[in-house]
Amino acid sequence: MLLPAPARYHPVPIPAAGTVPARPGALADFVWPIPQPLPQGKRRSSGNETIIRRSGRPAVLLSARLLFYPKPPLPVQPATNPNAYKILVVDDDPDIVELLEYNLRKEGYVVASAADGRQALEVAPQFGPDIVLLDVMMPNLDGIAACRQLRELPKFKDTYIIFLTARAEEFSEVAAFDAGADDFIAKPIKPRALLSRLAAYVRRDKEPQHISDTIEINGLTIDRTGFAVYQDGRKITLPKKEFELLAFLAATPHKVFGRDELLQNIWGNDVFVLARTVDVHVRKVREKVGDHHIQTIKGVGYKFNID
Repeated sequence: MLLPAPARYHPVPIPAAGTVPARPGALADFVWPIPQPLPQGKRRSSGNETIIRRSGRPAVLLSARLLFYPKPPLPVQPATNPNAYKILVVDDDPDIVELLEYNLRKEGYVVASAADGRQALEVAPQFGPDIVLLDVMMPNLDGIAACRQLRELPKFKDTYIIFLTARAEEFSEVAAFDAGADDFIAKPIKPRALLSRLAAYVRRDKEPQHISDTIEINGLTIDRTGFAVYQDGRKITLPKKEFELLAFLAATPHKVFGRDELLQNIWGNDVFVLARTVDVHVRKVREKVGDHHIQTIKGVGYKFNID
């Protein structure tokens, strides 16, 4: 703290009403001397009665007696790691895009953005994102339609698609999972929670995979290393979560799994999803491979049926 030295300041008399002040612009009881910048290599003698102006940084007047030199924020440098995860942010709100870009780049991600679903479909093939953060309500092409079109492209079959939206209704969440979403997060965005969730996806991808076999059961061939399903020689394309659900049930036929157990094994503990999510994915798998493979045990859960 800087303390005034009694011997170094000069009182300025306050003029009486109706008189012209002797020193126009004097706003304080005391005049605080501001020294001129010193030449390079010279130092001012010690003392707490003066303030040395630092060159190259503008001073901000906080009061009539004190000058404060703000410290400029450090810019966030783009990630230089070639193995850094790529994230595509799709939202029509520029403030949200700016917030997400700043926090994601700060964590080392490579980030691109798009203002609507149509632009996202143009950017995604060139950028090649590992994760897509997608809003629902956008002009030109909404997030649900954009997600569905991305899933139709083989390149994005395994890409994580996470919805960030103000639409918190259940039917919006169901529609998102029907379109092929992996997660659904309601706004307002909590940056630290979002970053933790993204880190969980990255950690899960980097974990070594010890399962490298093929399941042949009830007319289905499930290649767990190639993420491919064949039925009577015909290849069936499934999104990542649908494939994992089918492979998990087929690995232990006749065993009944509850919804909570399926959520824990397929989605993990780091992601919060509703039990309804399991029902939606089971319905989508049945539409593609047939109703008779996955059997519902009312009030309990699901099992893979080979009868």
